[in-house]
Amino acid sequence: MRPNATIMKKNHAAEPTPDGMRSHYDFDYSKSRPNRFAARPKLGRVRSIVLEPDVAEVFHSSDQVNELLRSIITNLPSRRAEKKPLKKRAS
Repeated sequence: MRPNATIMKKNHAAEPTPDGMRSHYDFDYSKSRPNRFAARPKLGRVRSIVLEPDVAEVFHSSDQVNELLRSIITNLPSRRAEKKPLKKRAS
């Protein structure tokens, strides 16, 4: 038997419960490494957005939402000022 195993048995908090789970686990994260097989999210992309149910009833795909958002973005007053100079009215 390893010396650490005997120490663990003396610690009552580390005893498994009837469901097989211990009340406390100690993990050594200093030895952890990133998962090299996991896909990396692309920068500048949002992974997910949750729509409220009433909004989700109107939009059935992300393409529909993106199309509307793009039209709103291009028509924002600050964006319009960048693209087209405001015309002066004749007084």
